[in-house]
Amino acid sequence: MGVQRLSPEGLFKPTAYTQVVVATGRRMVFVSGQVSMDADGTLVAPGDVAGQARQVYANLRAALEGAGAKPADVVKLTTYVVGYKPELLPLLGEARFTVFGPTTLPASTLVGVAALAQPGYLIEVEAIAVTDQV
Repeated sequence: MGVQRLSPEGLFKPTAYTQVVVATGRRMVFVSGQVSMDADGTLVAPGDVAGQARQVYANLRAALEGAGAKPADVVKLTTYVVGYKPELLPLLGEARFTVFGPTTLPASTLVGVAALAQPGYLIEVEAIAVTDQV
């Protein structure tokens, strides 16, 4: 699979994501929004955005691995955060770093929302990956 991460001239050069990702591969993997639930369906870290973010990214990694993909194959992330405030960004970034590290930066969107599907969910992350794995 080929992934090209671009910061085109004239656009802000972010440190936590990539402005444009061009991907070629044999298979696309769409990961549904992952929330802070463990394998038994129990909400992890109620009321704690940082704790929920860690669980969400662990779930995302497991979902990718289950599809034969890896974090480096992710080309687009969308993150939804209940009651988002800029001061949450370092906490969210720390959890994301555990999966993507400093160089595997997908194109990304962060959306502040009033609520998610169930009370108690504070963060949800969905992903698109492109891989050559069949």
